[in-house]
Amino acid sequence: MKKIFMLFLLIFLVRGNLFSADIITEWDWVTPQPQPTINKAIVDNETALLILDIEQLTCNKERRPRCLDTLEPISNILKKFKKNGLFVVYSLTPNGKPENILNEVKPNGDEPIVSSTVNKFLNTKLDYYLKGKGIKKLVITGTAASGAVLFTATEAAQRGYNIIIPVDGMSDELFSEQAVLHILLNGPGTKNKVIITKSDMIYF
Repeated sequence: MKKIFMLFLLIFLVRGNLFSADIITEWDWVTPQPQPTINKAIVDNETALLILDIEQLTCNKERRPRCLDTLEPISNILKKFKKNGLFVVYSLTPNGKPENILNEVKPNGDEPIVSSTVNKFLNTKLDYYLKGKGIKKLVITGTAASGAVLFTATEAAQRGYNIIIPVDGMSDELFSEQAVLHILLNGPGTKNKVIITKSDMIYF
């Protein structure tokens, strides 16, 4: 009996060492997190829409085909914001140009456009524009989810904004989209500041 107990103890210790060493060792044991809940989102005149990096360079069939599927949902949100006279801000990648923003979501010409890397607050006037309009809540759309959406949303939460993420308005590789939602909903910088929704669940 003692030998059997020692054998099980040895197996337990060996398994413990194997399964708790580091993320690479445990890689194949990671399972997807439970599907998060999609919620209705209410916007008002203290809400702004951010359309991040929807340009020819980043949103195309070759580089990021899932981005093309977000154009209609983002366009629908944009139309609602314009109809209700709400504030819209665009962003570009460092090498992007306003004329290369895709036609489906192209600005009218009077919307602010900022240019930066993944954090659109970095070295731009984004916070200045938002505070100038009394904005407290952001609907964040764009690509890539693991770049501009994640880092801009995290910075925004740190600056005191509440965040709405329409899941059909962001794009990346499939796993990256899952990971971004998990991080935003559970990470220490954004937890309790983020609502995830869909474009047809945003109400004015």
